[in-house]
Amino acid sequence: MQIEPGALLKQINYPADLRNRKESELEEVCKELRQYIIDMVSVNGGHFAASLGVVELTVALHYALNTPYDQIIFDVGHQAYGHKILTGRRDVFETNRLLGGISGFPKREESPYDAFGVGHSSTSISAALGMAVASQYKGETDRQHVAIIGDGALTGGMAFEALNHAGIEKSNLIVILNDNCMSIDPNVGALKEYLTSMTTSKTYNRFRDDVAAVLTKISEIGPDAFGIVKKIEKAIKGSLLKNSNLFESLNFRYFGPVDGHDVNKLVKTIEDLKHIPGPKLLHAVTIKGKGYALAEKDQTKWHAPGLFDKITGEIKKSTSDKPQPPKYQDVFGHTIVELAENNPKIMGITPAMPSGSSLNIMMAEMPTRAFDVGIAEQHAVTFSAGLATQDLVPFCNIYSSFMQRAYDQVIHDVALQKLNVVFCLDRAGLVGADGPTHHGAYDIAFMRCVPNMTVSSPMNEEELRNLMYTAQLDKKGPFVIRYPRGNGVMVDWKKPFKEIPIGKGRKICDGEGLAVLSFGHVGNEVVKAFKELAEKGIHPAHYDLRFAKPLDEAMLHEVFKKFDKVITIEDGTITGGVGSAVLEFMSANGYQAQVIRLGIPDQIVEQGEQKELWQLCRYDATAVVEEIVKLVKPIKADFMVG
Repeated sequence: MQIEPGALLKQINYPADLRNRKESELEEVCKELRQYIIDMVSVNGGHFAASLGVVELTVALHYALNTPYDQIIFDVGHQAYGHKILTGRRDVFETNRLLGGISGFPKREESPYDAFGVGHSSTSISAALGMAVASQYKGETDRQHVAIIGDGALTGGMAFEALNHAGIEKSNLIVILNDNCMSIDPNVGALKEYLTSMTTSKTYNRFRDDVAAVLTKISEIGPDAFGIVKKIEKAIKGSLLKNSNLFESLNFRYFGPVDGHDVNKLVKTIEDLKHIPGPKLLHAVTIKGKGYALAEKDQTKWHAPGLFDKITGEIKKSTSDKPQPPKYQDVFGHTIVELAENNPKIMGITPAMPSGSSLNIMMAEMPTRAFDVGIAEQHAVTFSAGLATQDLVPFCNIYSSFMQRAYDQVIHDVALQKLNVVFCLDRAGLVGADGPTHHGAYDIAFMRCVPNMTVSSPMNEEELRNLMYTAQLDKKGPFVIRYPRGNGVMVDWKKPFKEIPIGKGRKICDGEGLAVLSFGHVGNEVVKAFKELAEKGIHPAHYDLRFAKPLDEAMLHEVFKKFDKVITIEDGTITGGVGSAVLEFMSANGYQAQVIRLGIPDQIVEQGEQKELWQLCRYDATAVVEEIVKLVKPIKADFMVG
């Protein structure tokens, strides 16, 4: 299906083309850009509501600034679709998030307009400040640097660290606060309440526009007048809001709140900000999902809805009549409630991902025992550690790639103190279309090297339930349970709980010739492969490790005494992963065997469907068959005689 851009958008290939349009045409450009995003995402999928909410802001920035010389840094990047379409990627936008296509997030190697690669939140101000200081050092005093950060991302501690530093620099830095009261789920916390008070203060908003206009005119007189203006403006804002302005207390000049959907007003404001020295913050109020009524009404659902009918709003789902296995995240969500009903010590914690992790189920049923702490992974871990010191059992649910941000807290605040925090690492392994910023490739390697740590992974939904049950018993030390994005393999998954001995694997089937040691859900690819191998008369053994730490040494002794060919397979990096752990065991115990490790290679894996990426990295069922055939039936060269 060929999707055509509107008449004006068709003529805009790069921001220079946009800047050649009349300012009176910008509203129509925004209308066409918003419609193009709706058309494209409805048939190709991807993030949706966030980009609709910043259409006017995106157009205004590229119109008022000299991009790419002036640099725009998006936070997280969910909202960058309009930016990509305006910066030379309109005609390839249908490949967004596909294998071999463009990334769903800003990416430096993809375009000079993508000033900084992003996929995790709260990084924009730090990056923009670094660029601004560099420009100042190089004498590029006319160069602008803009960080666009949402009110949800602003809860991340790194954003406050950057604001604190930026306040003492004199660089050309503009921070645009995209205030829509949302990240993926509704924002929480005191900062949200503070921003709401700023946007709803009738007294402040009644005086804001007139006072700002007068003060701007006075400031044009000269540097002395500018200093007076700053003092007058600060006093007025402080008195009208009945408290000091948070951002101005950090030495930022604060402007707003402004209507984030008034493109002409945004253009004028940004052009004015370019001529004001030092750090500035523009507070823009927007609506996530703007221009698509259903997305405005249910912003969480329409953050990334998948394919949908743009007319009716019907989200397209699988047409299979067969009952489907549940998502691992939903098994977690229902199981933690079931466990918590019987164990009053259990608490649930997530950093801004209640729907993504399915902790929202517990939050609805047990609101005093489940916490969304905002985009603050480090705080989530240490908050969990604090709960654990008081004899509670916190289940801290964080996406695997986001856990990377809290690694020091895992070591310093949990492991060193042997606290019983259960880390449920959702989206472990290759996640698919979100790509390298979201792949959970490294958690096995970085968790198994931490003392006092248990590292486990279920092969199916029943094992996930049993590992969660085991972890909440009277154990000592942190306990990791990693599981992938997407569906499991069991339709009838709700089985009675059973304790799993720590460090105990299981034999899936006995065999001959070689053994395959799998870790986690990827073991199901081995099961598929064995069905095909059986038709070839090949019958290897299959063991489910279940624990990367501690390893089931008794089971490994059995393996290496019986087999001299071993394959390990994991949905994680093979550098330092569970295959490496098996090699370490083999070496330490004097065994000799040919060990083939399958998993994520030592390279950055781009976006694509999960199954495509498993195939690309060669640890899907087909790759397992091919590796085993090579090992048990070596190809012999034919020699011609004569």
